[in-house]
Amino acid sequence: MTNDGEPGIRGFFKRLRAKLNQGPAWLTADLAELLPGGKIDAQILDRLETRLITSDVGVEASSRILEELRKRVARQELDDVGALLKALHAAMFDILKPVEQALIVDRQIKPYVILVVGINGSGKTTTIGKLARRLMADGCSVLLAAGDTFRAAAREQLEVWAARNQVPIVAQSAGAEPAAVIFDALQAARARGIDVLIADTAGRLHTQTHLMEELKKIKRVLARLDPGAPHEVLLVLDGTIGQNAIAQAEQFHKGLGVTGLVITKLDGTAKGGVVLAIAQKLKIPIRFIGVGEQLDDFGVFNAADFVSALLKSEPGEAAA
Repeated sequence: MTNDGEPGIRGFFKRLRAKLNQGPAWLTADLAELLPGGKIDAQILDRLETRLITSDVGVEASSRILEELRKRVARQELDDVGALLKALHAAMFDILKPVEQALIVDRQIKPYVILVVGINGSGKTTTIGKLARRLMADGCSVLLAAGDTFRAAAREQLEVWAARNQVPIVAQSAGAEPAAVIFDALQAARARGIDVLIADTAGRLHTQTHLMEELKKIKRVLARLDPGAPHEVLLVLDGTIGQNAIAQAEQFHKGLGVTGLVITKLDGTAKGGVVLAIAQKLKIPIRFIGVGEQLDDFGVFNAADFVSALLKSEPGEAAA
């Protein structure tokens, strides 16, 4: 799947910068005041580490960042606030860059099946609608599968997105077998020559074993028609829930083999640090991030832009 054109990329970065971590940068707001005489010492780095950990960056990522900063202090490379900030940017960028992997739809596979999973309220349905629009802009035909047959309004919400995007949808009555609905959708997509099938699933807690088994059943059923399906297991995570997102991702990944992440609601109360924690801990590709409800508030994850927006700095500085 291709990235946005340059105007789209810059436009999303502006929205990301405006909506992520609203207000002063949570880590660097009063950094100058913390440095008596501009001196960078162990005490200052300890304070930075505390801020990182309490801002959802997590222990592992925070320790990695501080290890790099301490090495630079020992080499006397950090002699002022500017140098410290550049080093902080670089350390964060190094964590995020490996998981900056856009979703690539293999056009040789028809249909390319994307199974969307996550807990209730994570933003799955909205993500599906925005993803469908993005795929269509890339020239793909799309079909939606209403695999959430338990939540009362789930099918209706997906039908609204299908109508808005003018794409077909396969749905059955409430209480239908989810695996059967998605299997029927795959058959329909093959018959119609559809490029991409996006399948919704019922939201569930990662601790609900019987519902996780249902997801595994969906995978098995899809494999009867196409041994490679689903070709992408896309986990949608709510960015406002902090470290709980990591526990969710670990369990979904263990049960399903998650191939990509979407992190939503980064315009909410989240400071955005959890993205670093997820990248460090899980190493799962981050495909997209969301910073609002509008179509333009959904974009391809870019490590340099994310760090720049997080720390309220200039684009490109993170990679310096």
